Amino acid sequence: MTSTIAKIYIDNLRHNLNLIRSKINKNAKMCVAVKADAYGHGAVECAKVALECGAEYLAIARVCEGVELRNAGITAKLLMLSLANPQEMEELVRTEITPLVFDSEYAELVAEAAKKAGKAEYAVHLAVDTGMGRIGCLPEEAGAVAKKITGLGLKFEGICTHFAAADSENPSDREYTEFQFKRFMEAVENVKKAGIDPGIRHCANSALTLDKPEYHLDMCRPGIIVYGYYPDTLDREYFARKGENIELKPVMALCTKVVAVRKFTEGRSISYGRTWTCGGETDIGVLPIGYADGLFRRFARAGGNSEDLKVAINGTEYPVRGRICMDQCMVDLGKDSAVERFTEAVIFGPEESGALQTAQKIADQTGTISYEVTCGVGKRVPRVFLTSLTR
Repeated sequence: MTSTIAKIYIDNLRHNLNLIRSKINKNAKMCVAVKADAYGHGAVECAKVALECGAEYLAIARVCEGVELRNAGITAKLLMLSLANPQEMEELVRTEITPLVFDSEYAELVAEAAKKAGKAEYAVHLAVDTGMGRIGCLPEEAGAVAKKITGLGLKFEGICTHFAAADSENPSDREYTEFQFKRFMEAVENVKKAGIDPGIRHCANSALTLDKPEYHLDMCRPGIIVYGYYPDTLDREYFARKGENIELKPVMALCTKVVAVRKFTEGRSISYGRTWTCGGETDIGVLPIGYADGLFRRFARAGGNSEDLKVAINGTEYPVRGRICMDQCMVDLGKDSAVERFTEAVIFGPEESGALQTAQKIADQTGTISYEVTCGVGKRVPRVFLTSLTR
């Protein structure tokens, strides 16, 4: 096993999924996002756990993601939240992926592929753009597009939208979310007026799944909360103020090992660009992890200040020094360190991993979001799936 791995705590994943399921209205379905390799956590294993915990749908973003799940024996309904190109349509239908459609051209591509495959009434969901500005028809167009869908012989199985700022406490963002929801319900009514059953109505993302049960409708689509991180400012403290105990547990720990401990004297520089120089004698630990693994250069300020990225070794934080390289980085262990070669170093993760920070802390320090930190963990980093019996 390589030194750098991502430990996936299955018990934490189950905890989050069971908590989410308990928050979803009794009659609403759960569509768990496993796109982007389950936000970096391993799509196949996470999908299996999600289904065990009551998910009726799995959300993907690429046809190849659906193929991976099918090849692993997963037969659950797959909802594709992005668009395929014409060359992928045959495989989309063969894989039995439920696409989002929102205009005539795309609906015709799906219908043609379904017809060639001999699959009558192939299920699709209508995407409505209520203010995200991404994909979807306008609410006033929903009835006409719905008629087009059914006229092509496709099955109108559901209707959805996506919110732009549902994870914000800002009053104007709250108003905008209410505006979007109102527009979505107008689209639903327009489909009904066209004489078509809107089917599964879904719009609740992670934030609204936890925060607004009135938005659950017929299905919720939790994403980042599945993997143990809160949606932006709607964090644990926010829910505590509402009198709710929402205790999410991070699922991934990014770990590596100290492969060398080297003694440095005052004045010696570290890494590319010579951005950090030893102010005195110190031990430098070399870690075999870099930006090709998802430990991006911007995570280390490289200037030797308090915001330098830190890693946990034996319960103590040590700062990364100098620029992070493609495959390696260096940490300052201090003079006459007791850290030994091949000792584990934890970049981020849940408390039980030995980590002293989460992906959210790294995100906060570097101006990004936890999603990007976990999604960025590269494919060459093996995912090791752990239960409560192992660490």
